[in-house]
Amino acid sequence: MRLGLSLGYQTAWSTPAGHLALAQEADRLGYSVVWAAEAYGSDSPSMLAWMAGQTSRIDLGAAVMQIPARTPAATAMTAATIDTLSGGRFRLGLGVSGPQVSEGWHGVRFGKPLARTREYVDIVKLAIARKQVEYDGAHYTLPLPDGPGKALRLGFHPHRDHIPIYLAAVGPKNLELAGEIADGWLAIFFAPEFAEEHLAAVRAGRARAGRELAGFDIVPSVPVVVGDDVASCAELVRWYAALYVGGMGSREKNFYNQLATRMGYGDAAREVQELYLSGRQRDAAAAVPMEFIDRTSLLGPKERIAERMREYAAAGVTTLSVTLFAADVDSGVQTLRTVAEALELSGVGE
Repeated sequence: MRLGLSLGYQTAWSTPAGHLALAQEADRLGYSVVWAAEAYGSDSPSMLAWMAGQTSRIDLGAAVMQIPARTPAATAMTAATIDTLSGGRFRLGLGVSGPQVSEGWHGVRFGKPLARTREYVDIVKLAIARKQVEYDGAHYTLPLPDGPGKALRLGFHPHRDHIPIYLAAVGPKNLELAGEIADGWLAIFFAPEFAEEHLAAVRAGRARAGRELAGFDIVPSVPVVVGDDVASCAELVRWYAALYVGGMGSREKNFYNQLATRMGYGDAAREVQELYLSGRQRDAAAAVPMEFIDRTSLLGPKERIAERMREYAAAGVTTLSVTLFAADVDSGVQTLRTVAEALELSGVGE
């Protein structure tokens, strides 16, 4: 199992310089990949291109580039460019986002996300491989049939003709699709105790494509807080869990709430959502079960984190990407070092 660093996106409490310092420390420590995200603020490819010129070995992953934000051709151009600039270190994570961001921010209808994702990935692969892009799908038609457009191919020779593609997937059908058409899965709220249900869906997709699970990258983003008291560590993650389970979507469509329900926390998930959407965020955070936080995070002293890492590796995780819940860059750097030491202690690192 390898280590990754999930930086998320820029917020009012983070800075580009801080993210760069953490990425550079992860690079020095031998982490395999650093991931940058986007929602409706900072975009991931700009951050990754900036970091590409200031790191040397670590891979640069988009987690994710939003499908509704760009045409497939634009995504392929960006991916091929960053991959070339970085000497072949780019990983392309894709996701459809959610209805509120897709329709409210990008003005793109959210309907039929699985079919749109399949077509989008088809076109991205064609373009990166420098094949002539012609496509006749239900959602994308290239070139348009009633105008002067013609089929084109990527106008430069990229570093690679295949860039690893990852899908951010939560539901079973999305997991099957990831197994079928992608090289890896970007997971959230991944608990080793519930991994088999998720991986069964991925295996079904791999089988549909005539492949086995071996070689497919399982990449959960896992909060980490180092400290002597596990309950105190969990308090730092509680607000994050409440935001996703309670507030990331509407009452009718919140994929993370549905995930928590499938994991056996249905009553708590409903309570957290009701409290959060009623403006009672503090109460919503308090309602998140400690067990849910502990099962989906790395909490406590180094030895406990190492033991938990063994469980993640046994559950099939191949890249464990940590999300830092640290007060500042210096404590974040120290956490990265402790996590690297814990991996060595666990005996499951590559």
